[in-house]
Amino acid sequence: MKITSYISVAYLAIFLPAALLLYTIIPKKARPFVLLIASYVFFWFISEFLIAYLIFTTLCVYLLALWLDKLKAKRKTLLEGAESKEEKKRIKTKNTRAQRWIIVFGIVINVAILAVLKYSPFFVSSLNTALRFAGVNEALAPPKFMAPIGISFYTLQAVSYIHDVYKEKIGADKNLGRVALFMSFFPIIMEGPICRYSDTAHALWSGERLHYTNACFGAQRIAFGALKKMVIADRLNVFVTTAFKDYEAFDYDGGLVLLGAILYTVELYMEFSGTIDVVIGSGEMFGVKIPENFRQPFFSKSISEFWQRWHITLGTWFRDYIFYPVTMSKGMKKLTKKCRKKLGRDYGPLPASIIAFFCVWACNGLWHGAGWQFIMFGMYHFVLISLGALILPLSNKCLAKCHIDRNKFPYKAFTILRTALLVCIGEMMFNSRGAKDSINLMRVLFTKFTFKSWFDGSVLTLGLDPHDIIILCIAIAIVLAVGIMKERGISPREWVAQRPIFVRWPIYMALVLFTVVFGAYGAGYIPIDPIYANF
Repeated sequence: MKITSYISVAYLAIFLPAALLLYTIIPKKARPFVLLIASYVFFWFISEFLIAYLIFTTLCVYLLALWLDKLKAKRKTLLEGAESKEEKKRIKTKNTRAQRWIIVFGIVINVAILAVLKYSPFFVSSLNTALRFAGVNEALAPPKFMAPIGISFYTLQAVSYIHDVYKEKIGADKNLGRVALFMSFFPIIMEGPICRYSDTAHALWSGERLHYTNACFGAQRIAFGALKKMVIADRLNVFVTTAFKDYEAFDYDGGLVLLGAILYTVELYMEFSGTIDVVIGSGEMFGVKIPENFRQPFFSKSISEFWQRWHITLGTWFRDYIFYPVTMSKGMKKLTKKCRKKLGRDYGPLPASIIAFFCVWACNGLWHGAGWQFIMFGMYHFVLISLGALILPLSNKCLAKCHIDRNKFPYKAFTILRTALLVCIGEMMFNSRGAKDSINLMRVLFTKFTFKSWFDGSVLTLGLDPHDIIILCIAIAIVLAVGIMKERGISPREWVAQRPIFVRWPIYMALVLFTVVFGAYGAGYIPIDPIYANF
């Protein structure tokens, strides 16, 4: 059996029900092992022998965490026997240095594996380009490695685990099975979210029995995710693939490029958030609360807020393990202190923050893919967020002078639309085939912009007919209505669950039937592969 997506017959109709059945009939003490075995079987289905990398990473962080705990215990014992302050200081310094070497080794070896498997062809290709510019005609052959699906996700989880042990946020777990299950839990291994050890490890190992409420809510979440992916993302994939592939051959105007960027952004959101709905629903069925990864991102009023609502677990990972360590380093603290004296309270902290933002967005761009277009994607958001931070004090003063209330609907609507447009332009770079494509698309967008192609029938030549457009509008309206309810603090699932059974079940059946009837499969449709599984 080959599982290519969480929203597939192999996963939803065979693998997940089988895992739930075994989990239910097995005694409580054995249930964690059912999840562990199921997770490794799942990983074998998606990556086969490349499972060796996951095993190595798991053993690596497990042993290094135990080593860190051993050093901490040793330090405590030595400090209790120390007789002077000088001796205590020497013990702390020596022990801290040893722990730092361990954490550096753990991070380097795991990131190095990711870099070699995922980025070495890109690095060699870039080096060859640089050599050609330098007049060297000989080129290095790009290496070819097979990387397991989801390596970027479980690598970040591995780094967070040993880092949190080092910072004493958690203790090193002596149970290898629990660490292995945290690293490999099958609903999250392919596309995330990126979990922390404190989020899921002990819930996964508790072996709690299945509950009716969890099963119902999990099934609801899965059904909603399937609608997003099958009805919207897969249907839009035909248009988006054609638009971005042939934009030069068909001499598109900027309006059609913009439409392609908007629809690709919608497709990406529906595919990724839909898959995360299935992931969270699957975990919920087993009584495991998986962190939310999206919080109505298209209601954001700034790019910074957007990235607090989109791929939340990746953003918080970069915040905690890159942004904060950079800004709180000794050098950055000194820089901030000097800048406060010269630039004042508003602008003093910005230089250190901008340096940290650069590190975050360089890593964010590369994490999303090995290509210059992804680096451009990262730098695009770095510039926007940095500019936003720089002009915020001035913007506040201007709004106050003009008596414009940020909380009133007209201004909020303007900022939401502005942010959505900037996001779509960024995603256009993200979906390009390279840096040259990104530049060309931007050139067409800004130098040949007209809305002519929106109204002359060009849109209907790219894979979507009027019936597709009607179905898309209905499905997007459903997703938008759910988003508005959440934004207002109303839980759609709880609202539906509180309705009488003769109302509740028709809603469930309508959701399932709408997805089954109008899902984009069959002749003419190519279901989109899991986009984030490749990251």
